[in-house]
Amino acid sequence: MSTRTLQGTKPAPGAPPAAGSDTPRLVPAVERAVRLIDHLAGLRRPQPLAELSKALAMPKSSLHGLLHTLVALGLASRDERGEYALGARPLQWAGAFAGRSGMVDAFDAVAGQVSVLREEAIMLAVLDGADVLYLACRPGTRALAVNFRVGGRFPAHCTSSGKALLATLPEARVRELLGGAALPRLTRHSVGSTAALLRQLARFRAQGYAVDDEETADGMHCFGAPVFAAGRGEAVAAVAVSLIKASTSVRRRDEVIAAIRELAARVSQRLGYRP
Repeated sequence: MSTRTLQGTKPAPGAPPAAGSDTPRLVPAVERAVRLIDHLAGLRRPQPLAELSKALAMPKSSLHGLLHTLVALGLASRDERGEYALGARPLQWAGAFAGRSGMVDAFDAVAGQVSVLREEAIMLAVLDGADVLYLACRPGTRALAVNFRVGGRFPAHCTSSGKALLATLPEARVRELLGGAALPRLTRHSVGSTAALLRQLARFRAQGYAVDDEETADGMHCFGAPVFAAGRGEAVAAVAVSLIKASTSVRRRDEVIAAIRELAARVSQRLGYRP
């Protein structure tokens, strides 16, 4: 079972704000440290300093200083071969975020209540810039092409959870998040332009759920529904279910769509939302 981790488009390191922008200038040292932590989080094996320097286009000298600091603070680890990986401390932050939002507790409380979904992999995700970030996952009994691990992220426009979230935003906000460039594609089925995505979102908004038809991984069919909270007009999260397309009948697909919408409604209710 493979794991894909993709980062959203980030400003160039140290780039000044655009003309006329009110965005404060980033602190370069903090930006570099976060970029390094993001890179470590996406690694499947530890990397030596030379590989990290090449991947991040950072001088070895400054990168070594950053790594030394991150290791001392528990944000990175260094093994006996001198190779680096993500440390354990970010787990503390992830737990604090989940506890503050209440979303994960709400999801965990009802994830097993919808009997139609008991054999399926279901996920809880939030929007993080142009990506979706997975906060919780209840694995299913079937192997999938993608492992939706907690902390993993994908381009929002490729996933059913991301589309479900984007469909609740004003069009101008969607355009702002995605920018004007062509959209990155994970498969040949992925939507490739903002205009095409906006047409999808209009349909998903009307029907109350979103579809990823082999856009994240070939052969995989995913359905997502938005989760709302009290006093919020836009979705705060989304729940999604992933199926093997070739082995899913039309009847089963319809059952799963109804079930993921029911799950989203139950999580929303626990978050105080009343339609």
